[in-house]
This record gives sequence, structure tokens and C-alpha cells, in this order.
Amino acid sequence: MTNSEDFHQLPLADVPKHVRAELADFLKDREPQIAKIGKPVTEAIEHLERFILDGGKRIRPLYAWAGFVAADGLLGDEDPQAVLRAASSLEFIQSCALIHDDIVDASDTRRGNPTVHRAVEAKHRELGWTGNSEDFGRAAAILIGDMSLVWAEDMFLDSGISQAAIQRAREPWREMRTEVIGGQLLDVSLEAAAIESVELSDSVNRFKTAAYTIERPLHLGAAIAGAPQSLVEAFRGYGRDIGIAFQLRDDQLGVFGDPKITGKPSGDDLREGKRTVLMAIALQRADEQDPAAAQFLRENLGTTADPVVLSKMAQMIEDSGAPAEIEKRIDDLTQSGLAHLAKANVNSDVTELLRSLAIKSTARAK
Repeated sequence: MTNSEDFHQLPLADVPKHVRAELADFLKDREPQIAKIGKPVTEAIEHLERFILDGGKRIRPLYAWAGFVAADGLLGDEDPQAVLRAASSLEFIQSCALIHDDIVDASDTRRGNPTVHRAVEAKHRELGWTGNSEDFGRAAAILIGDMSLVWAEDMFLDSGISQAAIQRAREPWREMRTEVIGGQLLDVSLEAAAIESVELSDSVNRFKTAAYTIERPLHLGAAIAGAPQSLVEAFRGYGRDIGIAFQLRDDQLGVFGDPKITGKPSGDDLREGKRTVLMAIALQRADEQDPAAAQFLRENLGTTADPVVLSKMAQMIEDSGAPAEIEKRIDDLTQSGLAHLAKANVNSDVTELLRSLAIKSTARAK
């Protein structure tokens, strides 16, 4: 597409590729400034470029664009391409979150490739630089993630949307960033303190994933368009419920998922000691049904990488009946999310997109 007018006819299915193009243009524009700082910085930022351009489904920008379109934003005065550029900035927040999350979890792979800190670590080792390669990889990746968060703000504010739209979007933009970082802090705190609260694990799902993945992007797009509060509330209800269901599905995959599908080792959540809703329910049930299994799970959660032990833990979780309870929660949340969508009463194309995304993101792996 060559001009903003064309974006009035942008098919929803084509949004991801145009998001990538906007990101590529933004990164290209930053190259001269980075080059002035020094070649090592240029080489470090190349890891961010590869990470953000070569992977991801662009779900957050897609939801933001859908929120804008559903709120009749294309009938208003905002430049559609500027709105798409603003929506694309969400990918920088996503990159920051994933890069830092992989450091926190000491993960080796992401999307089937080395995580950023491992890739930088390997480069340090290959070049024979001084110091500890692992320490350097971690330090550089933290700063690369920081740069991604800074660039999210730059891309959003410099997108070309009106100052009035920026003011309307200020609430979801501010809340989203606080929620995702706060959710991550809560997550690591539950792991450190070995807290087995279903309620607090639900809060992790709500704020670390649901809010910034679906709820706030929809809110952001609708706010840019100047949507009425009733539509914003319907979108937020949909986003909250589908987002939590999406994370519950991810929790299931974190224990039982196929590495070829997830891009992460089998049983990764057990190795990392994740305090998920699945694990909290499994421990509650095991305490009642099989105390020896409960003890075994507690002793090994986050303390072993032995595939045999991880497999035994997964079987104990299965035997507890917790996965079946999680499946019911996912089904109930999906239905309630779709009910909120029905109340929104938006055009059929957007409704079908949001419905299909909800079903796809919460469905059982084949």
C-alpha cells in the first residue's frame, strides 16, 4: 500500500504484514542514530531487529486495529495509516516483555530459536571477548529489552495520530504498561515465595497476559476512535475473559505441550517452577487425594530438569484432575467472552475476526 487512503480498505487478514512493514520502517529510521553511538550498539540492536521482525503473530496490533475499526474509526478524521503505526508500537512492548521474561526464566529458546540473551552470550563466546559470556548476554539483553520499551513510546507518540487521540488513549496505554510489568513482578514473587494461591495465580493471568494481549489493545484502538464507554466496556469484558482463557491454555501447554508446537522444551513450566492456576489446583487436589504426590510435586517444582522426573510430575498433575478443571474454565471463559462480544454489536467482519481469534487462541492443541 502506498498511501494512507488505501488503509480504509485494509483487509483484517492483511494487518500483520503491514504491521511488520511499519516496524521495519521505524527500525530503519533509527539506524543512523544508533550508528553514531557505536558499532557494538548497532550489532546489539540487530538482535532486537531480528527478534521483532522475524517472529510473532502481531496479535496485539491486530486487536488494536480491530478496536479502532469496530468503533467506526475509519469514518472519523484520524489517518488510518497513523493508527496502524500506533498499533504497531505494541510489538515493541511485546518484545521487551518476552526478552526480559526469557532472562527471568533462564529460558534457552523462544519460537524455536535461541533467546536473545543466549544469542548474545554465544556471540560473546565466539568472538573471544573478555569476561563471562553468560553475564554479558544477560546484561546486553536487559538493555536491548529496555530499548524496545523506549521505542514503543516513541513509535506511539510519533505515529501521527492526533493529540486528541493520544489523550483519549492515554488511560489504556498507561494502564497496560503498568499491568504487564506488575503482573510479571507478581509472577516471580509467587515463584520465590512458593505461594499456592489460585486467586493470585488468576491475577498473574489477568495482568501479565490478558490485559496487555487483548483487553488493553482493544481498549486502545477504541479510545483512539473515540468510542463510547459502553463499547469500551464490552471490549474489555471480551478481552479479559478471552485473555485469561488464552493464558490458561498456555499453562496447559507449559506442562503437556509438544515442543514442536510450543517452541519450548517439554515441561518447561515445571522446570521453571511456575505457580500457575493449573499447578495451584493440582496441589490442592493432590493434598486431598494423594499427599505423597503433593509432596513430590512441591519438592521438584522448579528444582529439576530431569526429563523422567518432569514426566512423572506431569502424570501426577493429570491424575489430580486439575487439567480437566482448567479445560472447563477455558470453555466457560470463552463463552462469557463471546457473550461480551455479542453485546458490543459491531460490524460483522470485526465480530467474525474477534470470534475466530477467541476460538483459535483458546482451542486445544491438535
